[in-house]
Amino acid sequence: MARKIDQQLALQGGLKAVSTIEGRGEPKIGIEEFMSVAERFGFSAKTLAKMREAAEAEDLGGGPFLANYYSNLPETKVKAYERLARETFGAKHAIGVTSGTAALNCAFVAAGVGPGKEVIVPAVGFFATAAAVVHSKGIPIFCDVDESLGMDPRKLEALITPRTVALAPTHVMGTVCDMTAIMRIARKHKLKVVEDCAQSCGGKVKGRHVGTIGDLGCFSISAYKIVGGGEGGLILTDSERLYERCQGIAECGGLWRPDRFAPPRYKGELFCGTNYRMSELEAAIDVVQLRRMPATVRRFHNVKLRILKQLKTFREIRPQTLNDPEGEVGYSLRFFPETIALGEGIVEALSAEGIGCGMRGKHGAPDWHIYHDMFPITTQTGATSDGCPYTCPLYTANGGKVDYQRGDCPTADDLFDRNISVGLNQWFTAQDCRNIAKGINKVLAAYCTEDPQAKAWI
Repeated sequence: MARKIDQQLALQGGLKAVSTIEGRGEPKIGIEEFMSVAERFGFSAKTLAKMREAAEAEDLGGGPFLANYYSNLPETKVKAYERLARETFGAKHAIGVTSGTAALNCAFVAAGVGPGKEVIVPAVGFFATAAAVVHSKGIPIFCDVDESLGMDPRKLEALITPRTVALAPTHVMGTVCDMTAIMRIARKHKLKVVEDCAQSCGGKVKGRHVGTIGDLGCFSISAYKIVGGGEGGLILTDSERLYERCQGIAECGGLWRPDRFAPPRYKGELFCGTNYRMSELEAAIDVVQLRRMPATVRRFHNVKLRILKQLKTFREIRPQTLNDPEGEVGYSLRFFPETIALGEGIVEALSAEGIGCGMRGKHGAPDWHIYHDMFPITTQTGATSDGCPYTCPLYTANGGKVDYQRGDCPTADDLFDRNISVGLNQWFTAQDCRNIAKGINKVLAAYCTEDPQAKAWI
């Protein structure tokens, strides 16, 4: 007996069981999400109402997809951000990630950091650099700084051991490290170099962008930095293998590959990673921010140089060393008074002149920008009671032992407390710069001895 037509399989000429779908819903991400973002811009209630009216007149279809995959756009915002980063910095590879700390974790693992390995980090710079070493199961070794407040190349080689796999120079507070000397030492000892550029995006050394001089460059792209709107990060490298290893951490081991679930294409390609993928919403902001970066840095740079060129020199004042004055980002002007007591008087007088400045002094609160206050590291306490990675047999059996104490880096101890920082604004006019320079000269002349032979500002 022949089957009824409605019982026949569609493959055999029968009717489809499902020919239409009646259910109609709203987009997963729609008008309310758009308005929530718009509110963050501080628009008035009247403007928000107009925006809502205009948005509700549109057919959003399924709504936007704000992850970096399966987009119907010709180029996702994340891919546009990465492309712009390659073009801006002149790097072969760029990866957008969720934060500067995520970038560092990826870079350290890519560079070979793990149990039993050491990374030399600067004594001055945010805690995240050293913390990312520990999170990668390595041991941070603090290197003292010089008057640039960057890692002192003269003190590096004494810290290198058979366990050292990488150096992590940090370009602090808008300045740049002595990368020529650091790279010479790294290459001599066959060490990887991971540049932490979080505080100096757009800085240069001999015309070359920081982040492209070492093997890997890491950036914090955030609301607190030169570039960024929320929380994001960026990794740069010219090495295809290092790029792939960074992707392995950022993309859950192998999801970045052309055939994401395929077996390994070569030995060591696949390992367990995590998820540091940047979202489309963050990238939409950051691609605009990164496009503006060169002009922003140029304004800051010009303001600082304009002021420095007008400053007189004084016997009791040591200006911060600028490893490359032309490569400065320049959002702060720093100098070291002979004593903290002298510095306190100078800060008070500068503030009275209308010049924003500050100094930590002898009794500053703990600060995770100086090694001896980085308590999660100095106490050597981990997330579990086993003391990993400090007590790891792969470390201790190879002679590894570390003890962190104030006094390990005496120059950092001294300069971090004694430095005076004058904040600069990219929008200062030429007249603003003249007034600030005049005010600094006025105060220093009242407290110090003018001396043409003293250390120059530039």
